[in-house]
Amino acid sequence: MNYYIGEFSKKVGMSIDTLRYYEKIGLIYPKRDSINKRIYCEKDIAWLNFIIRLKETNMPIKQIQYYAKLRYQGDSTVEKRLELLEEQMDRLNMEKKKIEENIIHLDKKINTYKKMINKKND
Repeated sequence: MNYYIGEFSKKVGMSIDTLRYYEKIGLIYPKRDSINKRIYCEKDIAWLNFIIRLKETNMPIKQIQYYAKLRYQGDSTVEKRLELLEEQMDRLNMEKKKIEENIIHLDKKINTYKKMINKKND
C-alpha cells in the first residue's frame, strides 16, 4: 500500500516536518509520483521504525546517515552495515556493563543505609 506524506505521517506517528527533515539529511528517500509528490510504502514504515530503534540506542546521527546511505545502495553494502551494527552493539554492551556496575554500587549503598536505620530503630 502507498501513502502520501500526510497519511504516512499519521501512520508512523511523525510530523510531516520530521519526515521532510529525515529526507533532507538522507535518512529516507521516498519515491515520487508523476507530479513530484512523495510516496511512501510499507517498507518505509519498517525502515523508520529501525531508524527510531537506532536513535534509541544512541547511535550518532552521522552513523545513522551513513547506514542509510549504505542501505539505499543495496545488498553489496551488507558487510559494512553489519560492521556498523556490531560497533553499536559493542558500545551498548559497554554502557550495559557500566550500568550494571552502578546498580551494584548503589545497591550496596542502599543496603548500608538500611542496616544503619535498622540498628538505630532497634
